[in-house]
Amino acid sequence: MRNLVTLRCLTCAFALMVTGVGSVHGSTPPAAPLSDGEIGFAFQARRAALIEQYLTRTDPTNMERGGLHDVALNFAQGTHLEWARSRLRALTAKPTGAMFWMFPMVLTMHAGEPHLNDDDWAVIREAWRTYFPYRGDTENHWLMYYASIYLAAEIWPDLPGSEWYNGKSSAENRAEAKEYLLESIRITTAYGRGEYDSPNYIDPYVSALTLLVGWCRDPELQHKAQMMLEFELLDFAVENIGGIYGGAHSRIYPKHAIQPSLAASTALAWLLWGQGEMQLNGSALIVALSGYTPPPLLQHIATDRSKPYVHRELRRTRWRMRHAGPDAVEIAGLKTKAVYKYSYVTADYLLGSSQGGLLQPIQQQTWSHVWHEDKPLGLSNTFFALHPYFSALEGTMYFGADWDTVVDLIARSKVDYNSPDKLMSGSPHEQVFQHESTLIGLYDIPAGTDFPHINTFFSRDLTHRTEDDSGWIFAQGGESYIAYRPFVAGEWRPTDWTGLLAGGAGAWISSGHTEWGTGHQVYVSESPQNGYIVQIATADDFDSFEAFVNAVKALPFEFSLSPVATASFTTLDGTKLRATYGETPTVNGRRVDYDAWPLFDGPFAQATPGRNEVTLRHGDTQRRLNFRDGSINTTINSDDE
Repeated sequence: MRNLVTLRCLTCAFALMVTGVGSVHGSTPPAAPLSDGEIGFAFQARRAALIEQYLTRTDPTNMERGGLHDVALNFAQGTHLEWARSRLRALTAKPTGAMFWMFPMVLTMHAGEPHLNDDDWAVIREAWRTYFPYRGDTENHWLMYYASIYLAAEIWPDLPGSEWYNGKSSAENRAEAKEYLLESIRITTAYGRGEYDSPNYIDPYVSALTLLVGWCRDPELQHKAQMMLEFELLDFAVENIGGIYGGAHSRIYPKHAIQPSLAASTALAWLLWGQGEMQLNGSALIVALSGYTPPPLLQHIATDRSKPYVHRELRRTRWRMRHAGPDAVEIAGLKTKAVYKYSYVTADYLLGSSQGGLLQPIQQQTWSHVWHEDKPLGLSNTFFALHPYFSALEGTMYFGADWDTVVDLIARSKVDYNSPDKLMSGSPHEQVFQHESTLIGLYDIPAGTDFPHINTFFSRDLTHRTEDDSGWIFAQGGESYIAYRPFVAGEWRPTDWTGLLAGGAGAWISSGHTEWGTGHQVYVSESPQNGYIVQIATADDFDSFEAFVNAVKALPFEFSLSPVATASFTTLDGTKLRATYGETPTVNGRRVDYDAWPLFDGPFAQATPGRNEVTLRHGDTQRRLNFRDGSINTTINSDDE
């Protein structure tokens, strides 16, 4: 009962105070920065409010509804225990979901320990003995799997292999899991994550790491997990715009591409640094129950958009099983390729990109523009383009299936994979280059490619959309102005013009399509050689939208499509850009140096590839995480000069 009283006191405090930072939107002046103490108090209030909201959705009279996250919460709080015990038994009778069953079960075991009785533990123990969960085939699967089995084996530290589903003893399970977890941390902090910067798949990473932070009994692993969680949240914070994870993403689903606020990252942004609106999300609940409190420095980094900045990151592709290519590199005996990320972040928008190519199977978003909204739920505050590519080459590059069946196998779960109207895709025929608020996309699509067209997404929430006689298409999103110049004229079509998602294909993938997926259009441009220019600007930089249109139309611009797409463009600030498909682009005549690309580089984060070290900075505060020796060094420069 004391837990509930504490929660309600904090929730009341939350309702009486401003917990987030003020909006820096258009001409609205920024709020004064919060002190570290205010940030910590506000986080605890949001934590309590989230737990309270989760509790209110529990219907103790309905024994057929409620997942393991809800069960864990009610055991943790000592509420609705009869219901929680009933649901626990139902969810362990015939478990499904593999690692997606494992990690909320571990949450139940640890967070709910004070209220689990002997009979509850017997039910849980039998499930771990008899249910054989699949380890999965992605980076997030393996992290969830090994974090979960490690924590479960700590609860029963001395059991023989006969008491575990995999025949391994508790000690063997812990040793295997710890080895993988530490190696995963080493590779990620040296070379970047393969499943990089995903607005929805941040959920399992935060979930697994937070479970280790909250309940791991091994001091080394618990400490490294806490450092890695900070690394993961930093990765989001530097590319965060109003609670939205902007830029280029390894994996994204249609609903998150179209309406970014639906992603798990936005729910985390509300809990962690008070942006946007509360949403219920499993990883956010695990953070709330774990006792973890993020360093205030992360909120300062995530919310300070007082000055525009460039942020660069080096990431890597998923491990390539076949067709790795001549530019592949080997890490820990596995083949991968560098991903060069670039983001330009302002108070009003974030434009971010990668270099294009097949960087991640199926769900890649090569670039996106996201504009700031104080309350983004229900809004499609984004703009992007892609070549909707699919092939057995891509499938066999990243998966173990054979050439003849891999496309069909992928499309069984990712139903829009081979649909011409899909809105996420990598392509080996795409090359993207960005400099600050300007982006150039070039394409060289061979004859015989199934979909030789570009899909450019135009949101229903854009205003002032104008097709100019010059070939430019103009629009406004929030306080950002957008100029888009396709090299080949196209036609307007509705998103999902095949009706695939509207028809309910893919179940969860298309759920809620009427709310998030209708009313938008795509500009479809078909040509083997093709391209476009994107120029973004802040509305406050111009007297009017018309002034922006006239300024862009006056910019020097040339392009050709033969023998390959080439473009020269002078940006709004006079920078001269040139890009030719298959060649390294130039800025004011100087080639972009991809060989020297940093792991992190921007005003808030710096890291060098291979060093296993990252430095966080904001104002006078500097915090260095050294993953080689596990040290954390925070300094404050008090020099008044």
